[in-house]
Amino acid sequence: MNSPYPVLFVGHGTPMNAIEENEFTTQWKEIGRQLPTPEAIVCISAHWLTSGSCVTLSRHPRTIHDFGGFPEKLHAVKYGAPGNPELAKEIIDTVRTANIISDLEWGYDHGCWSILTHMFPEATIPVIQFSLNDTLPEKKHFELAKQLAFLRNKKVLILCSGNIIHNLRLLDWSKKDDEEFGYDWANAVSSLMKKLITSNKVDDLCNYLKLGPDVQRAIPTPDHFWPVLYALALKRPEETVRFFNDKLVMGSLSMTSFIIQ
Repeated sequence: MNSPYPVLFVGHGTPMNAIEENEFTTQWKEIGRQLPTPEAIVCISAHWLTSGSCVTLSRHPRTIHDFGGFPEKLHAVKYGAPGNPELAKEIIDTVRTANIISDLEWGYDHGCWSILTHMFPEATIPVIQFSLNDTLPEKKHFELAKQLAFLRNKKVLILCSGNIIHNLRLLDWSKKDDEEFGYDWANAVSSLMKKLITSNKVDDLCNYLKLGPDVQRAIPTPDHFWPVLYALALKRPEETVRFFNDKLVMGSLSMTSFIIQ
């Protein structure tokens, strides 16, 4: 493959998306059909935070149900894709400056498998997860992500999973089925973030807390925003960003996603 493999940032939303058929999961299925079959998938999920950088080394990773209060049907989901220890070791050897640690305990958290159950339901493509080092500032995350660019030339899908706007405390569950509902401030932040992503304003994105109180309200913790920086760090100058699933749910959770190619 002459061109680098596309990069995905996916707004994963609630764990229920793993078992629901809705407009978001329909789009995930479509993306899976459109993409050339990757040799492997490296998932960077908002739900694996570590002190230091880690990569999964298990050949048969477990499905992690890292949530509570959801139907038993969701807890019964298993995503049985194999791991890829060889690729994990190659990442460790290539990205030496990060002192990446191999991890045999972690498996697939719902930020990973809730998407892949729709995108690649056969679960035959090897998957590894790369953790988010929660001791790093935003610019260091961006710089670390750049060192993963070699994977794109190996036909590896880098799947960055989070949510651009992620304020769970302000979710209005009574508006779950209202497709038009979004707080004014959340809509404003969504528009701003799309503009910054499209125009590659890395400094502004890395210093998002300086963008004002609305942004601080939309992104109260960095974990679900960091995957955005990983995806954008992998973008080449000639590539474009295309958004999909560009909607808010329950007022303060954005499903906005993008593909870089």
